Amino acid sequence: MSNVLKQEEVETLRELIKDVDTAMLTTLTEEGLISRPMKTQEVEFDGDLWFFTKKETDKYKEILHDQEVNVAYAGKSYVSVRGRAEIVEDLAKKKELWSKAYEKMMKASYDDPDIVLIKVKAEAAEYWETGNFTKKIAFLYKRMTGQNSESADINETIELDK
Repeated sequence: MSNVLKQEEVETLRELIKDVDTAMLTTLTEEGLISRPMKTQEVEFDGDLWFFTKKETDKYKEILHDQEVNVAYAGKSYVSVRGRAEIVEDLAKKKELWSKAYEKMMKASYDDPDIVLIKVKAEAAEYWETGNFTKKIAFLYKRMTGQNSESADINETIELDK
């Protein structure tokens, strides 16, 4: 995949999720899948999604065990992002992304050793349009359906990592 095409796809995804305050992060547990709300970062999206959490949470343990995650957004469009998560403890990155809202919500500061970042490297995203969002580029329809993009108008898929 060319760098130009990838940049256009990242820009499309940025436009779809930029105004959504809360995302739903889905991880895998021993019992199955579980989703929980996470505050969306107010930073320029470059293909990575960032979330704060604490080490004492189940999602922290689940990501250490299995990095495959999904992040869902509901706003002007519905967006489902598939990717790989990793735990990041970089103090400079935590400081860069930190805000007063987190201080109140997590009752801690960015330099608390229990506070960590979840970095999700987006691999693909599907979206369903609910408004008049204009497509910027041609997308591939999900291969699993066996349908091509001309015969399916239900949703669109963006492949970000090839």
